[in-house]
Amino acid sequence: MNQITEKMAPYSSLPEPAPDWALFLDVDGTLVEIAETPDAVIVPAGLAEQLGQISAALDGAVALVSGRSIASLEALLGSVPIAIAGLHGLEVRQAGEKQIQRARVDLPPLQAAREALQAFVDAHEGVTLEDKGLTLAVHYRAAPQAQSAVETKAAELAARHKGQIHAIRGKMVIELKPPGCDKGSAIEAFMAAPPFKGRVAVFAGDDITDEDGFAVVDRLGGISIRIGAHAGGSLARLRCASVADFGRWLTGIAEKLATKAGRDPS
Repeated sequence: MNQITEKMAPYSSLPEPAPDWALFLDVDGTLVEIAETPDAVIVPAGLAEQLGQISAALDGAVALVSGRSIASLEALLGSVPIAIAGLHGLEVRQAGEKQIQRARVDLPPLQAAREALQAFVDAHEGVTLEDKGLTLAVHYRAAPQAQSAVETKAAELAARHKGQIHAIRGKMVIELKPPGCDKGSAIEAFMAAPPFKGRVAVFAGDDITDEDGFAVVDRLGGISIRIGAHAGGSLARLRCASVADFGRWLTGIAEKLATKAGRDPS
């Protein structure tokens, strides 16, 4: 990934939508507020319907790009009629399809890491293991004092299974995942085929794992949006202060796009 820089407009007002956009959206910390546990998030009323309206206005060029599994996203949002890249791109489902394409993963190292992490979280109160099948997330939001121990354990397992498992940091979480897929590669794959091909890529995210997506979108000449403050800087060219502010901007997109196209917004 390219080096993260500070060259971006702080808390920029977000641009007016255009009918040639391809819109990619992270979920936790972008569309919904981060909660104590992944299952405790509160979904804004009407979010799934809103995403469907925006997808229709952009001729289907909308996708969720999340660290959650596709099954978790469906449990959270219901049946959303748009493309989804889950588990940082290890899972992909195209809009209107039921079949999920999954990356080939070397399972024995992942299983060994799973067993080691389960023993680790059992010994550390407040630390939890989220088993996503193809990735393993260790959350320490309820035990911030365990951050150093979690980071050390993740680094140890990544070194033990060098080249087979990578450790990636997020907000109060470290995730172990196979190499080869990230949010940037997921966006790039979407952009290579209809209905995304030839459009202006727009990606909004909030976390370190979204930086790969920002890098790809910036390289493609698109629009990258970072949600919330981040002391370490970001590759994103634009900033939005909060999930609530981003939600307000998102609410107006379908109506504005419909107006631009001369359609009835209703």
